[in-house]
Amino acid sequence: MRDKESLRWISERYFEQNGTHYQTLLTPPTPLQFSRLVHISRPVLIKGVKIAEDLTKLWTNDYLIDRMGERPISVAVTPNGRADAVTPYDGTHYFVEPLVEQMATSELLSSLSTAVSERSDIYYLQSQNGNVYRARSASLEEGPVSEFDSLKRDIPEEITWCSEALGLPPDAVNLWVGDSRSVTSVHSDPYENIYCVIRGKKIFTLFPPSEGWLLEEREYPHATYTRSSPSSDLKILPSGKTVRWSSIPEPDIYPPSGTHPIHIEVGAGDAIYLPAGWWHHVRQSGPTVIALNWWYDMEMSGMTWVMLSFLRGMHLEGDDNAEDDNL
Repeated sequence: MRDKESLRWISERYFEQNGTHYQTLLTPPTPLQFSRLVHISRPVLIKGVKIAEDLTKLWTNDYLIDRMGERPISVAVTPNGRADAVTPYDGTHYFVEPLVEQMATSELLSSLSTAVSERSDIYYLQSQNGNVYRARSASLEEGPVSEFDSLKRDIPEEITWCSEALGLPPDAVNLWVGDSRSVTSVHSDPYENIYCVIRGKKIFTLFPPSEGWLLEEREYPHATYTRSSPSSDLKILPSGKTVRWSSIPEPDIYPPSGTHPIHIEVGAGDAIYLPAGWWHHVRQSGPTVIALNWWYDMEMSGMTWVMLSFLRGMHLEGDDNAEDDNL
């Protein structure tokens, strides 16, 4: 009980000092300005990011299909648009990962323009972990060939003002392609994140690290979507593993008591700076939504990692056995 009282005191004091305000920059920051933003560790909406503005004009469907050709890409498939999310099945709740299927870019883009009534599966390119560039000891260009190698000429390996401020290159650069049916469940990442929207709109619902304990992380049995043939329905297959995940399914609509969500819409040509440790739930708006993000590893030394772990409430006893009241 004393631990929860301490967490509540921290979250209330943080809100009293910061509120739900976020800063909007009309132009990208200088390295020095960005280093200050990282120190403050608050989300920032950034306008005028040249790479995002350029690609909003360049990346038409015809252009992407022509550049990618028939090269297969890895696409997440779910029946409900909720990949990597807690899902009820057979009397319990599982953390369910998507089925991953290979398809051509033309097939993915065509599926995104297909009416819901004409297909049951929902596709989302969300392979992450450096699906464009992945950090290596010497160069981001080293290692296995990316599925999106033919698009690399359009995508910079780093955000200059971010790399200069942090003194290191990004760990990963990722491409995301989906539509309004795909939703990202609330979670936090150990990365400083620069997220640029190229087409459509992303609606971020954000919670500071001080409110992480209110998002009720618990251990869930792990499963994946699977199917016996390309034409069969998706089914959930338990794996026997467990995953710790938030128990709040729709924090943008039903935020937990005591939280103070921040809602930020990121349109085409805009970017958001999402600090390491911030919790985020993401919806999309548009028939085709395309984004790029650059993940920079957070500073693990000092008190940062210890404090983030404490604020998540990972040390609280008995929380993993609580009933799934929110699901």
